[in-house]
Amino acid sequence: QVQVVESGGGLVQAGGSLRLSCAASGRTFSTTNMGWFRQTPGKERNVVAAISWHDAIRYYADSVKGRFTISRDNAKNTVYLQMNSLKPEDTAVYYCAPVLMIGNTSPSRISYGDWGQGTQVTVSS
Repeated sequence: QVQVVESGGGLVQAGGSLRLSCAASGRTFSTTNMGWFRQTPGKERNVVAAISWHDAIRYYADSVKGRFTISRDNAKNTVYLQMNSLKPEDTAVYYCAPVLMIGNTSPSRISYGDWGQGTQVTVSS
């Protein structure tokens, strides 16, 4: 079981950058694919980016390709999401969670339990 705590969100103007962190616990973290999701009020929680446990495969939603970079540091049990060139449409609560990564399909969350509290990202225009 991997438990996570998201942090790093905040208020930034369009074109700015933020770096989100996902601090994880659990002995299986280093062999677990991890993903970032985001959700706005009234919308589904959709995957933004994901990274395989061996750091060889990365996935990005079309809306963030070229702007966001996902990375991980297994020694620190942490996953990061570097967000550059932020747009108002990136405003959301961001969550991280273990994911399935199968072929070229969009990664899906592995449902171990409730979502974490997430971290709020607000981009002003």
